[in-house]
Amino acid sequence: MNIRDTIVARRAERIAAEGHALGAAVPEKRETPLTEFGRAPFLIAEIKRRSPSRGEIAAQADPVHQAGVYAAQGVRSVSVLTEEDHFSGSLTDLMAVKRAYPDLSVLRKDFLLDEEDIDLSHRAGADAVLLIASLLSAEQLSRLAARTAARGMAALVEVHTREDAAKARGLTPEFTGVNSRDLETFVIDPLLPLRLKAHIDWSTRLVYESGIFREEDAAVALDAGFAGVLVGEALMRRPPLAAELIRAFGREKTPDFWGRIGRLSAEKPGPLVKICGITNREDALAALECGADLLGFILADSPRRTTAALVRSLADLDVLKVAVVTAGADADPGAEAAGLLADHVVQAVQFHGDEAADNCSKGAFPYYKVLRLKDRADAAGIDGYHSPRVLIEAFVPDKRGGPGKVLDPDVVETVRSRHPLWLAGGIGPDNVGEIIRRFQPELIDASSRLETAPGRKSHPLLKEYFARITAARTDAANR
Repeated sequence: MNIRDTIVARRAERIAAEGHALGAAVPEKRETPLTEFGRAPFLIAEIKRRSPSRGEIAAQADPVHQAGVYAAQGVRSVSVLTEEDHFSGSLTDLMAVKRAYPDLSVLRKDFLLDEEDIDLSHRAGADAVLLIASLLSAEQLSRLAARTAARGMAALVEVHTREDAAKARGLTPEFTGVNSRDLETFVIDPLLPLRLKAHIDWSTRLVYESGIFREEDAAVALDAGFAGVLVGEALMRRPPLAAELIRAFGREKTPDFWGRIGRLSAEKPGPLVKICGITNREDALAALECGADLLGFILADSPRRTTAALVRSLADLDVLKVAVVTAGADADPGAEAAGLLADHVVQAVQFHGDEAADNCSKGAFPYYKVLRLKDRADAAGIDGYHSPRVLIEAFVPDKRGGPGKVLDPDVVETVRSRHPLWLAGGIGPDNVGEIIRRFQPELIDASSRLETAPGRKSHPLLKEYFARITAARTDAANR
C-alpha cells in the first residue's frame, strides 16, 4: 500500500469509529464570514506540523500565531492541514485560525472523501477545500465540487496525472492545483507540474503545489503561467520566506524556459536533445531540421566559442537557445550572455563554471547548472543546486565543455536513482541508442562527437545521431 492509500485508509477507519469531525467541536452553523479565495498575491501559506516524507517540521507550532506571522507579511490565503495521524493537524486548528483572522481566506487541506466532509468544512469556517482527483471517481469529484459550490466555497481541484486531468476537465474548475509531489511516494519533481500543465486545456487558475523552497522556485512557476503557489514546509521552517515569495509575484517576467521544457517533455517520448557548440547558421538549421529541441552557444573560452552577434542572427529560429558560460563563484555570466537573456534572444543560461549555488539565480534567470562528476560521491553535489534540473558530465582536468568523455555508468546510475537525468559528454551516433535504452535520460547534450572540426558540425553525423535516437524511442514505445 502506498503512502496516500495508507493515509486514506486510516482516515476512513477513524471516521467510521468517531465521525467526520474526529472529536473536534464544530458548530452546527458557520460562525465566520466567507472570504474570497484567490486574491492577489496568490500565495497560499500552509500551516502543518509534520508530514510523512519529512517527519516533524514544527511539532509545537501554534496555528493562530503562524497565521498571524503570515498575515503580517501580506499573505491573504492560508492552507490548514487538518489530517491528524500523519500531519498532526485538526479541524480545531482551522477553526481557531479563521476565528482569529476572519479576513484571511482559509483552505482546508485534507483527504476529503464525501459530502459530509464538505459540509463540515463549511461549518468549521473553510473558504475553500482541496479535492484530490486521484482519490475520487469522476462522479464523486463532480458531486463534491457541486456541494462545495452550493456552500459558497471554492474548490481547489488537485491533479497529479493525465488521468486526473481528464476527470477534472468535465468540471472546468476555477482553481486547479498541480502537485509536484507524488502522493504515492511523496517524492518531489519540480518539473512535474510544468509537464502536466500541457494537458490542462480549460480556462482555470493554476496553483503550483509543493516543492517551493525559495523565491526562484516561485519565479519558475509564475513564469510558466501558474497563477499561484502553495507552500508548506519551507514557510513553517522559515516564516519570513513569505515576504520573499510575495516579491516573486512582482518580478518582471522572464523567458518561459522551464515551461517550454515541460511542454516539450510532455509532447514527445524519449529524451529531449540539445546540440551544443553551434557557431554558424548552417549547423543550427541542420540540427533544427533533424529535430533538436535546444541549441547551445558557448560564450566562454573554448574552441567552439561563438559571438553574441551570431546568436542574435539566429533569433528567428523557433528553438530553445542556451548561452553557455563559465562564471566564477558570483555567477556573473558576462555582458554578452546577460544581454542575450535580457533581450530574450536566448531563453536560459547554462552555468558551466564554479558558480555558488545561492548566486546562480542572481547572476542569470532562467538558468541551470552543469556539474562535472568524478565518482558516485560527487553526485551528492546535485542536491546543493536549486535549478529544476542539473546537467551532468564527466570530470576532465583543465577541460570544460565538450570533453568527449563518457561518464562512468555507475555514476550515471547513482544520479538516475535520485534525479531525472540530464546527461552530456561523449555522446555520439555509436552509443546514443544504448544510452537511451539503458538510462532513459530526460535530456541528452552532444557536441564534439558530431563534428568535423571544433565548432563545425557534420551534417551526416547529425542525421545518423537523430536516426539512432528515433530508433531507441521506437524501441521504448514498443516495450
